[in-house]
Amino acid sequence: MDKKTIDEGRSIAITSYILIIGVLIALSMNSDAKNKFASFHIRQGLGLTVTFIILGVSISFFENIYIAASMWIFISVLSMYGIFCAALGKVTKIPLLGSFYQNVFKSL
Repeated sequence: MDKKTIDEGRSIAITSYILIIGVLIALSMNSDAKNKFASFHIRQGLGLTVTFIILGVSISFFENIYIAASMWIFISVLSMYGIFCAALGKVTKIPLLGSFYQNVFKSL
């Protein structure tokens, strides 16, 4: 990916890692002129958001603060990793789930 594409899509890519609302904002920002760098990070951010919602709903039945804290730490670490990669202009998949996100959301 060339430097111009990365520079143009950097702010959209960083925005995509803000859970739930950031993905929607990034999708609307990237809808007119598709940027490959931004699209990559939008897929990663959308995957994290979906994972956050699924984990949140499934662990809400346990009502245990340690389980909830583990989920928050897991999602926060992966989100920070994604933000740093986007800010540095890297196209690096999120550990554990990044390849899955790219395959599932490849139409974005």
